[in-house]
Amino acid sequence: MSTSWEPLPSKYRSKQEFLASLPPWRRLLQKLNWHPTIDLKVQRYELQQRTLQEKKMIEQLRSDSLRVRSETEQIEKETEQIKKENERLAELNSKLDAIVFSSVTSSTPPPSTPSESEM
Repeated sequence: MSTSWEPLPSKYRSKQEFLASLPPWRRLLQKLNWHPTIDLKVQRYELQQRTLQEKKMIEQLRSDSLRVRSETEQIEKETEQIKKENERLAELNSKLDAIVFSSVTSSTPPPSTPSESEM
């Protein structure tokens, strides 16, 4: 509470704050002569502040959404690259298997090892 009898410096204040800033004799007179337009101005100011805060929050959400979207696109590109690389590796693996299989079948049989019964 203010110690001086000056009105509070706030442009928009509630009825209670305004009355608390007045000397006691003025407080009584002001209670009888209160203008509801002041309450409306206070409510309007509160609504304006809430609207500004919500706009800031919406803008922040939009920027976050754009960031997430770009990250998602980057991940999709990387995933597509990995798929292509996997396909290429599978193709190379099948070629390698074909080469190994053809070399095994065309090579001379390995020397026979003594069977277990001969030992």
